[in-house]
Amino acid sequence: MDDKESLRVGAAVKKRRRALKLTLAVVASRSGLSVPFLSQVENERARPSKRSLELVAGALETSAAELLAAAEAARTVDVVRAEEHPHAMPEGVRSLVRGRHQLHALEFTGERDAGREFQHRNDELLFVADGAAEVEAEGRAYRLERGDTLYLSGGVRHRWRATEPGTRLLVVAVAEHIEADET
Repeated sequence: MDDKESLRVGAAVKKRRRALKLTLAVVASRSGLSVPFLSQVENERARPSKRSLELVAGALETSAAELLAAAEAARTVDVVRAEEHPHAMPEGVRSLVRGRHQLHALEFTGERDAGREFQHRNDELLFVADGAAEVEAEGRAYRLERGDTLYLSGGVRHRWRATEPGTRLLVVAVAEHIEADET
């Protein structure tokens, strides 16, 4: 196993463990490895040996080869050019990430419907690239200008509107299909 594979296998291990709804303690018990070591592997702070990876794979009801293949598939480098529109979106909305990933990013240009309220289960970051916007969250209004960011934790109801013509707002979040938690 080369360094690149061993560094990326943690995400595949964590994904498989969560898909099986197992705790680190259960995987540790099944594999004979320690919870701290498994946590370090999942967070890519430790490199499992071939034998350790085989033990983890057995505990996760898969093979080391499958975990390595999942790690390889997770490696992505993709450029989305300014003129590209990788997904069909309403006018003034552009997806900044192609495909289905843990990160979800959109660019909004121009006026948006200030009356529409949003609530997402995962955290979100709003960044004003150009212009200015007003965001209402938790009953309070926040004025954002070029270069400002606003962080919203998952579950916070909010709405926003551009307050200057030509406003560009970037919204970056953990994708809705991912359950973001501290487990």
